[in-house]
Amino acid sequence: MPWYVVRTKPRHEIKSAVTLEDLGLEVYCPVITEVKQWSDRKKKVITPLFRCYLFVNMDISNRNRVFEAPGVIGFMTWQGKPAIARNEEIKAVKDWLNNEAIDEVSIRELSKGDFVKIKAGKFADKTAVIEEVGNKRLKLILPDLGWKLTANIREIV
Repeated sequence: MPWYVVRTKPRHEIKSAVTLEDLGLEVYCPVITEVKQWSDRKKKVITPLFRCYLFVNMDISNRNRVFEAPGVIGFMTWQGKPAIARNEEIKAVKDWLNNEAIDEVSIRELSKGDFVKIKAGKFADKTAVIEEVGNKRLKLILPDLGWKLTANIREIV
């Protein structure tokens, strides 16, 4: 069965995923842990990797069951049909999230709009567009997959 991309209301991704799992559907909502800074404290917060999206592995004949979850807006479409994420893509995201160590990162005069080629890992040989370069993060767009990724980077001495 294919993985369908489901759109949700903002900040409903995890709640919708739990409800869909309770309905007996196989759901994948990739999450990351971020440290949020408030004026008086820091706190670790679990946030979805893809805001307003989650993945449901199901037969399309069960399409209406998805709408039983509060917060679900509908299916993402591609050329008039529900968008499908391939098993390899879902596996690549899972593997990427499970591998927290980054072997080597080198940033030299990179700026928004530059094209970079990923050399290693599950996204090897993919071309990405730099959306933003920060002190600790690099935001990339993978046009082939239609995804935005945020990579935490560390200082290399």
